[in-house]
Amino acid sequence: MKASFIALVGRPSTGKSTFINQVCGEKISIVSSHPQTTRNRIRGIYNSKEGQLVFVDTPGFYQSEQRFNLHLKGLLLSTLQDVDQVLYLLDVSRRPGEEERALLELLAAFNGPLIIALNKIDIKKNYRHDYLELIKDKLKQVPIHEISALTGNGVESLAAVILLTAPNGEPFYPLDYYTDQNPEFRISEIVREKTINLTRQEIPHQLYVEVADMEMHNQGTQLWARIFICVERDSQKGIVVGKKGELIRDIVRQATEELNSLFPYQVKLDVRVKVRSKWRKNEQLLKKLIS
Repeated sequence: MKASFIALVGRPSTGKSTFINQVCGEKISIVSSHPQTTRNRIRGIYNSKEGQLVFVDTPGFYQSEQRFNLHLKGLLLSTLQDVDQVLYLLDVSRRPGEEERALLELLAAFNGPLIIALNKIDIKKNYRHDYLELIKDKLKQVPIHEISALTGNGVESLAAVILLTAPNGEPFYPLDYYTDQNPEFRISEIVREKTINLTRQEIPHQLYVEVADMEMHNQGTQLWARIFICVERDSQKGIVVGKKGELIRDIVRQATEELNSLFPYQVKLDVRVKVRSKWRKNEQLLKKLIS
């Protein structure tokens, strides 16, 4: 029996969250076209008769000295110290950037098995050859696989290859688990995803979601939660609320529908928006949010 923790790493928007949802067969990590949507170590559990793989989705690797991005980078580096294997996902629909070169140098020092996957290979106009040349220049004898996380093409065979190099061991989680996220975290992430995807203005990094209270009602058949969407400026609050409150109602509706499909009980959300200026410079808060 095999059992392993695998860090899923890559540049922002390479499809890491899409991959983890695809390989585990369930919605685990929120997905957005905005870069660096993932802020936490999201664990998705893949089970088969050969063993259990726990994929740890990490924030996109981005070279920046801003405090927020340094916390994200620190989370990635600490994850690499805690896992057995690394899966490096590359987006071949974009040219290689400086992040790829820096990541390849970083991963060259990783002691465990390293596997590389070229994602979005189904896109006709791609830079597959450029990535192969870059990998050849930086690393030697690393398995390279071609997949489409969106369609699932090559994902199952990639999981089988990862299992082959995984260490022997007993499962870390019960075999019916696909994630270890608690209800509070799942609710906050789903609300954040809907807010990011429904706000047309570029404000994803200027907001976070706080679950203030949760209560079970009606003999455990209904979960009520009070949620705050926190932004940095009053103008952003107006964007999230929308004209006559239309946008916030859409956020609540979409989040509630998805949460009701995930949980075995009804979910009721009380969502409000508040301003918390300069929150990205608050070290204590960043440590709480990025973990």
